[in-house]
Amino acid sequence: MCLSIPGKVVLIDKSIPELKMGKVDFAGVRKDVCLQWLDDVKVGDYVLVHVGFALSKVDEKEALSTIEMLKEMDNLIDESKEKE
Repeated sequence: MCLSIPGKVVLIDKSIPELKMGKVDFAGVRKDVCLQWLDDVKVGDYVLVHVGFALSKVDEKEALSTIEMLKEMDNLIDESKEKE
C-alpha cells in the first residue's frame, strides 16, 4: 500500500538541469520535493507526493478535498487521545 499526500507547488528550482526540484506546501508545511518525473508541472499546480517524489498532478478541487479529509482524521485522533 502506498500513501501519497497532495500539496501545492510553490517554487520550482531548475538550477540542476538533471534534477528538477521544488518546494511543495502541505497545508502550511513546506518541503523539498523531486519534480523530475512531471514534465509539465508549474507553480500553483497540485501534486501527489510519496517519499519526497511528486508522482502525478492532481485537480485542485480533489487535492483540497483530500487535505480537508486528512485534517478531519487528525482531529478525530486528537479527540480520542483527550478521552484517554
